[in-house]
Amino acid sequence: MDRILKNKTMMIALAMALGCVVIYFLMQTGHDPVEPDDIFAEAALEGDIEKSETNDLDDVVIKVDVKGAVEKPGIFTAQAGDRVIDMISAAGNFTDKADKDKVNFAQLVEDQMVIYVPEIGEEEGALGQNNLAPSGGMNAGQVNLNTATQEELETLTGIGPSKATAILEYRESVGKFKQIDELKKVTGIGDKTFEKLQDSISVR
Repeated sequence: MDRILKNKTMMIALAMALGCVVIYFLMQTGHDPVEPDDIFAEAALEGDIEKSETNDLDDVVIKVDVKGAVEKPGIFTAQAGDRVIDMISAAGNFTDKADKDKVNFAQLVEDQMVIYVPEIGEEEGALGQNNLAPSGGMNAGQVNLNTATQEELETLTGIGPSKATAILEYRESVGKFKQIDELKKVTGIGDKTFEKLQDSISVR
């Protein structure tokens, strides 16, 4: 009798051990081991993507037009991260007549940007922010919506001939702009366009 009981106990123990082994292998199903080569290949791929993105930034050509009271006015090629002072240095620095107080040295430059350095005592014309050039409709780098001409309006980011015409028509039919955000009432000018140019306009 003891022998039969002993055999049964051994059978039960073996069955439990086998069950544990089966459960272990079932839990491992679906988890494929990661080969070291795969890890390095993935890291290399990520590195290639980062290099590609960096190269794309390096390939961007930034042309800036420097005008006004500088020694050598002209069009210069800038690098990503360059600021206004870098472009003025490229243009031979300021002349003795330059009004440096009206220039934002720290401003980052953008493609097609016009940097205008006014002379001391000059009432109109200043440093533009984005495609801005000296004109009667601007002051301190801003376009006055109430006095700007068609050409001056077209220097603003996102404003082409049709939108510039719409602004002039609005001004003639409704009257002068009281706030700059009133520009969003003009046909074709939405929130996104306004956000891009709000720092470049005024309603003096």
